[in-house]
Amino acid sequence: MGKMFFIIFCFGVIQVGAQDLSMKVITGAERMNAYLPLLKNKKVALLVNQTSTIHSTHLVDTLISSGITILKIFAPEHGFRGKADAGEKINSTKDEKTGLPIVSMYGSSKKPTTNALQDIDIVVFDIQDVGARFYTYISSLQYMMEACAEHEVEFVILDRPNPNGFYVDGPVLERKFTSFVGMQPIPIVHGMTVGEYALMLQGELWLHNKQNCKLTVIKCEHYTHKRIYELPIPPSPNLKSTQAILLYPSLCLFEGTDYSVGRGTETPFEMYGHPDNKLGSFQFVPISREGAKKPLHENQTCYGSNLHMPLQDILELINHKLQLGFLIDAYNTSEHKETFFNSFFDKLAGNESLRKQIIAGVSENEIRKSWEPALSEFKLVRKKYLLYNDFE
Repeated sequence: MGKMFFIIFCFGVIQVGAQDLSMKVITGAERMNAYLPLLKNKKVALLVNQTSTIHSTHLVDTLISSGITILKIFAPEHGFRGKADAGEKINSTKDEKTGLPIVSMYGSSKKPTTNALQDIDIVVFDIQDVGARFYTYISSLQYMMEACAEHEVEFVILDRPNPNGFYVDGPVLERKFTSFVGMQPIPIVHGMTVGEYALMLQGELWLHNKQNCKLTVIKCEHYTHKRIYELPIPPSPNLKSTQAILLYPSLCLFEGTDYSVGRGTETPFEMYGHPDNKLGSFQFVPISREGAKKPLHENQTCYGSNLHMPLQDILELINHKLQLGFLIDAYNTSEHKETFFNSFFDKLAGNESLRKQIIAGVSENEIRKSWEPALSEFKLVRKKYLLYNDFE
């Protein structure tokens, strides 16, 4: 099945190929000597969630114990503790442990207000991303950068590896399809860390009114784009495994259809199916649970494909590409083609052509050709902002 992958588990990193990756990746958050001097005697706010840890200790607790003055916490989609459903409105509240106010960036407003940044000298961003355009942490990143630029607040990113940073693929978003699940003309799999993407936002003048914020990126050590990083903490409630994270860029397109991707099961984003379309013997039943309240096709038996398999098989299946075959096969075998796609699909795809191509029966190879030259042009722009050795 295509190219073989050789995998070694080492300190949360998966080695792909023959390169020596024996050294442990050190995240930006772990490099405290590089950023504590920037925070000393400053009024600090944090844009963080449950992934913002140094080993087993949350960044909030570590900074407080280091004498840093933290005034508030900003929380992205899924909330500060990372337990809320996808799309669930997050209310501002207080952290029970520290008493710090938590300001939602996924509630009534997705961009910090003037009042929210009042008396703040510096904002620290430390959130684990998964490297897909529609994963909204990079949208919150952009809004915070814009707010910091407008209010002359410093912005520090504690960078983390991209678990899907070993390839670039997919259609580049067309501007008229801009939304919170796609704010810039980048492909679905962009192959950049949050720090690299922030440099692109600023360097390409993509921030509102082409503003610049005072940006500092604390790099990871020993990371390259040849590595596939195994996350120590699930980045959101329905990405519970490395396999799901690797499949997410391809399977998330099903969120714009009437097919379930297994939300409400033990292994979401490792399957897809539908109650009325028997695609084989595999069955699953979505049920309401934390992080998946009222999932699609709740309490109904869905029939479809099981992609829960060893990690080596997932890497071989992906083969450095966004996989369209799942979606094309599901549409072609659907008995309900008129309701297969919903209005969210074009936002996820970043265009209307992908939906129309699938309906028209265009081959996967021809669909891929249609992504050019925009995809190749993006790859050239991307290289200007890389902080780490590339996969090529």
